Amino acid sequence: EVQLQASGGGSVQPGGSLRLSCAASGFTFDEFYMTWVRQAPGKAREGVSCISSNGNTTYYSDSVKGRFTISRDNAKNTVSLQMHNLKPEDTAVYYCATDYLITEDGSYLYIGDDNAGKGSWGRGTQVTVSS
Repeated sequence: EVQLQASGGGSVQPGGSLRLSCAASGFTFDEFYMTWVRQAPGKAREGVSCISSNGNTTYYSDSVKGRFTISRDNAKNTVSLQMHNLKPEDTAVYYCATDYLITEDGSYLYIGDDNAGKGSWGRGTQVTVSS
């Protein structure tokens, strides 16, 4: 069974930092792109960042580029999102997922080969940025 467990969320003031982690199990982690997607209250989900299976290629939406850094440790089956200079508009539930490619405008496109046409998703972790 595929499991994705995101952690590291919390409440911070604007300008602060947080590091999210996602622990994966139940699949061959180093064969999959890993993706962070967020959903703010009352808004559609937005792609944030993704990283290739070997970690050599990363993608970011324009809204987080230069502030967020995605990384992965294939030996530990984890993917992380280091977030700096957080803004109130970064407030959202952050999900990790498999095999979605992020575009600069925040769209996310499934690039895997699952018959259902979608990747696996974790339960999310809340990030709140407020003064």
